[in-house]
Amino acid sequence: MKTLILTRHAKSSWDDAMLDDHSRILNDRGRRGARAIGNWLAGQGLVPGEVLVSDAARTLETWAGIAEAVGQGAKVRPLPQLYHAAPQEMLSTLQTAQEDVVLILSHNPGIAGFAAGMIAKLPAHSRFRDYPTAATCVVDFDVERWLDVQPGSGQVRHFVTPHDL
Repeated sequence: MKTLILTRHAKSSWDDAMLDDHSRILNDRGRRGARAIGNWLAGQGLVPGEVLVSDAARTLETWAGIAEAVGQGAKVRPLPQLYHAAPQEMLSTLQTAQEDVVLILSHNPGIAGFAAGMIAKLPAHSRFRDYPTAATCVVDFDVERWLDVQPGSGQVRHFVTPHDL
């Protein structure tokens, strides 16, 4: 069994118009949202062994907020290919993972498309399709290796947003 946690970065700041998109950091609401998701994951016993994260400032800062609650034990891989990645790129990246519980932290629209494409049945949550900031989907796969994961084969265990918490 493999467990995939798919998280969109938390709410970012638009205060500094001079920053390029890749360099934008979180705003206060985003920092609170990242911590809330981290606390929720820890409370569910969902601690990733490996984190595949876009190398953008806001995704790295989102992981830092989550890590405050789940701990620093995960192998963290900041990856430029996850910055605004398409679902197929996310799948290719996931298939290189080694740990049983993996968190992918990336951007919309790719993360929403990847989540929808990897599961057998959409969750009933009203916000799943638009995948708001810091939205997190937990998906289980009945496989031995990440290399064997196929689209449409995952079972949603949870879908949550910071607003739900």
